[in-house]
Amino acid sequence: MFLNTHSFFSFRYGVMHPKSLLQEAQRLGLTSLALTDINNTSGCMNFLRLAPDYGIRPLVGVDFRNGIQQQFVTIAQNNEGFREINNYLSPLLHAKTKVPAVAPAFQHVFVIYPFSSQRAYSLRENEYIGVNPRDVLKIPFSKSKDQIHNMVVMQSGSFRHQLDFNIHRLLRAIDNNTLLSKLPKSEQASVDDQLLSEEQLTACFKDYPQLIQNTQNILDSCSVNFEFGTEHPHKNIQSYNSSPSEDIQHLRRLCLQGMPYRFAQPSIKIYRRLALELDIIQKKGFVSYFLVNWDILKYARSKGYFYVGRGSGANSVVAYLLRITDVDPIELDLYFERFINLYRTNPPDFDIDFSWRDREDVIRYIFERFGAERVCLIATYSTFKFKAIVRELGKVFGLPPHEIDKISDNPTQPSDHVTQLILKYATHMDEIPSHLSVHAGGVIISEKPIHSYTATNLPPKGFPITHFDMVVAEDIGLYKFDILSQRGLEKIKDAIAIVRVNRPNAPTIDIHDTKRFFEDEKIKHLLRNGQAIGCFYVESPAMRMLLKKLKADTYLGLVAASSVIRPGVAKSGMMREYILRFRMPEKRSEAHPILAQLMPETFGVMVYQEDVIKVAHYFAGLDLGEADILRRGMSGKFRSRTEFHQVKQKFFHNCIQMHRGEKLTHEVWKQIESFAGYAFAKGHSASYAIESYQSLYLKAHYPLEYMVAVINNGGGFYSRETYIHEARQQGAIIQPPCINTSHQHTHIIGDTIYLGFHVIQQLSLKNAARIISHRTALTAFDSLEQFLETVPIGIEHTKTLIRIGAFRSIEPNKKKLLWKFLFLTNQHKKPNQLYPMFPPQNKKVQLPALFYDKREDIYDELEILHFSLESPFDLVNQRPIDLIIYAHEIAQYKGKIVTMLGYLVTAKRTTTKSGTRMYFGTFLDEKGQFIDTVHFPPVAKQYSFRGQGIYELTGKVVEEFDFLTLEIITMTRSSYANMEDVMKDELLNNR
Repeated sequence: MFLNTHSFFSFRYGVMHPKSLLQEAQRLGLTSLALTDINNTSGCMNFLRLAPDYGIRPLVGVDFRNGIQQQFVTIAQNNEGFREINNYLSPLLHAKTKVPAVAPAFQHVFVIYPFSSQRAYSLRENEYIGVNPRDVLKIPFSKSKDQIHNMVVMQSGSFRHQLDFNIHRLLRAIDNNTLLSKLPKSEQASVDDQLLSEEQLTACFKDYPQLIQNTQNILDSCSVNFEFGTEHPHKNIQSYNSSPSEDIQHLRRLCLQGMPYRFAQPSIKIYRRLALELDIIQKKGFVSYFLVNWDILKYARSKGYFYVGRGSGANSVVAYLLRITDVDPIELDLYFERFINLYRTNPPDFDIDFSWRDREDVIRYIFERFGAERVCLIATYSTFKFKAIVRELGKVFGLPPHEIDKISDNPTQPSDHVTQLILKYATHMDEIPSHLSVHAGGVIISEKPIHSYTATNLPPKGFPITHFDMVVAEDIGLYKFDILSQRGLEKIKDAIAIVRVNRPNAPTIDIHDTKRFFEDEKIKHLLRNGQAIGCFYVESPAMRMLLKKLKADTYLGLVAASSVIRPGVAKSGMMREYILRFRMPEKRSEAHPILAQLMPETFGVMVYQEDVIKVAHYFAGLDLGEADILRRGMSGKFRSRTEFHQVKQKFFHNCIQMHRGEKLTHEVWKQIESFAGYAFAKGHSASYAIESYQSLYLKAHYPLEYMVAVINNGGGFYSRETYIHEARQQGAIIQPPCINTSHQHTHIIGDTIYLGFHVIQQLSLKNAARIISHRTALTAFDSLEQFLETVPIGIEHTKTLIRIGAFRSIEPNKKKLLWKFLFLTNQHKKPNQLYPMFPPQNKKVQLPALFYDKREDIYDELEILHFSLESPFDLVNQRPIDLIIYAHEIAQYKGKIVTMLGYLVTAKRTTTKSGTRMYFGTFLDEKGQFIDTVHFPPVAKQYSFRGQGIYELTGKVVEEFDFLTLEIITMTRSSYANMEDVMKDELLNNR
């Protein structure tokens, strides 16, 4: 009887998950239900998929509203009607226009207008008037009293109880950015908009049985059906060419054409593998999937775009021949069944990374090439996370910011009734979606028009997005193409261009000839010693630690390390076990014989995602389809699904039948469960390793040019300051921004790096461009007066440039220049003129000797750049009296307690198995070498990090697998010199 119900996908209005809505309907004994979220279809597919499990016959539609004002409700009669609704809703959402008062002439859609006693309705055959129980008594007195035959029951089902309604009011207050006490009635629903049993609802309309019958007629005549589950064919684009037969011929021809590029002398093994893959790809209907990826990357190469193809598709020789990936699956013996097998129903993953500058054009090409009516980006649901909702609730309850901060920081200690309410409702609202966001890279190319499945929104970047996420898309059979962006590729591209300019006589760099990089001794040295700052995926403190422990300097070693470092592998204990077996051959015999046979390269240790498939298939006797369900379930996305639990039960049952032993079975399952969703596929790791080698090659042979590219592309794991420091460690001379030498971005001449204006956050891009433009016209600025006359950038921006030393080519004494600037601007102010035209006969200003201390420059840099180009250690007010050692000396003090001074680079927070907090720290000593620290829970609780600065570190030097760390005992932030005190001391000394 419910033709108008809302889930929490009625953003900032509804409160129930579609599943909760169905559970409540089942409890009330309802047999049919229509989900009609407000201007949204996000919940429709899940609602249709789940409803049969609850004995509910589902209907779907949309509640069209302007804000909270209902215009009409639409319900799809069939799949074509659902498409009509989506076709109508999407342009309204794209243009952000209001919903008209009258619906269009739908062909397969029921339209229900809200009852109004003062409105005369002119209705089409498929249109009705929806009467709420509150309005029953008004029917005889309304202008539509003679239209009973066109009236239906329309009780809104938005809530289950008072708690739901309270949450609704809080959502409405958040949406209106108002105090809960000031939320108008007109901006909220009625508390009576609750789900009722059929008996309760029909009792309200006992005097109008025709309304009940009309409502039942609508419920009975609607049927929207979609295929869910992996047993059905995928719904992606079915044919790249005019027919599937033409597609397979095209794919085979492309593979043979690509053979000479990839294999100089292809063996019979390669041709057999190719034939096997093509056969399975054709049988599974994935031919068009490969051809679409090939088409996209063909376009990218034609534009000179850098890209990296990764994911399970890297296990495929077809992908390698099509140049979708650059990983040789034959050489690496990549597990083919991880990529594709006859049991696999979803296409293999191709994650295609582009430069952040190029990705948008690639997406534009996809929309143009394959048609905007069937191409769409995938959405994600941005939810009210706990801390965020605590802040929002604090605002609607009228708390001041400092009290909101207090609650957010200490949520376990409610101090008053309001705080208790905030925490109570924050717990209930934690996972309610707030709005739709754009998936990082998922693109759907559907065989049918995309509106057959969903309405679309149009975010600011101009590409439409679905209303459902990738999990729902896969349930329907729409598998995404991943078009991602990363800065690492642009670093490589820029570095090569910078080398060509700065070293014109250097040999041509073929960055794709990666096989020769594997034997490069300079690269091996960087890997063994963890000296990979700035290099893709291998620069983090954790990776630097792992590389030192493994002393891995081979391609296969780096491939393994790329997956071992993932959190699940470390959590399962397999990272430590792998390091032990890698370093100590005698430990390898401890592996179970079957596991050692399945994973010889990793000594019987599960490191890659496909290891889950191998173990499930060969160790536990699951078929390949079941093994893949197990692997996918471990990601967390499908772990709650019935099919996952069935496979888990079969895993244990089979192991018992195969006499694996209860202890071993549970141990193997624990390993699978703890890391499968976080480990990489081997092909994925191999793809990452290729890009790591490309950046390592540039770092090893052209370190300064490479670091300039890193600085210009937003850095990486670390802040810009760390990369500038690394360039200096590699021998660069660092020049601060200068009005006569700097460009917008950082550039290099010889061994001198000139920082660009982009490092000055307060200076806008427009003003930087003005400086460069006028300088180009003048050749150079030769005086402050000339600069002020020529470049209208504002007083504060000019002062910033003087303080950072950007005028040093004109006057090295910036204090003197600041006084001059102050005099000039004060003496020559005119209305409506930013800077005067300075006459040449200006009287010269004689200034007294000005106090100067180089630490003033450091403070200026810290304020303006947020880091210092000089040594911050010069600011330390008082050095520790105890023995201080440097990082290069630490090996001499193994097992001893030492004190070190370190400049904080980064700190990683983690939790122990018991849930207590601890940290791993990374510092730089005064000589520029790294100090790695461990802060166990008792120390972490007593000695906290207090932001950027220099810390006095006392701890015990500990070695594990040749990697040295300082286990902190005490840590205090060093105080910096106060320049006012320094100046006073200077004046006293000069008296």
